[in-house]
Amino acid sequence: MRTAGHDVLWVRESCPGITDKNVLEMAIAENRIVLTFDKDFGELAFKGTLPATCGIILLRFRKQSPELVARRVVSIVETRNDWVGSFAVVEEARIRMTPLWKS
Repeated sequence: MRTAGHDVLWVRESCPGITDKNVLEMAIAENRIVLTFDKDFGELAFKGTLPATCGIILLRFRKQSPELVARRVVSIVETRNDWVGSFAVVEEARIRMTPLWKS
């Protein structure tokens, strides 16, 4: 993603061991979009009324090699410009978008 020009903060690299709740707090503070395979982020987003200043993209496709996943994620992210303010579920053949709570 960095090679494609995206500003990336990789939790595993910059703050390993951080909780999911703290990841969302960072996303809110820095107006970032969370990319994850972890379904728990959906519950956290809606239970905690995550503001619409960030976004979550839940990847629900078959995991492949890191290189193929990276290429696919870059391709997916670049297909739309309305990720901020949404909880998106990206499946093999479709993308489902749900608006986040507006503060």
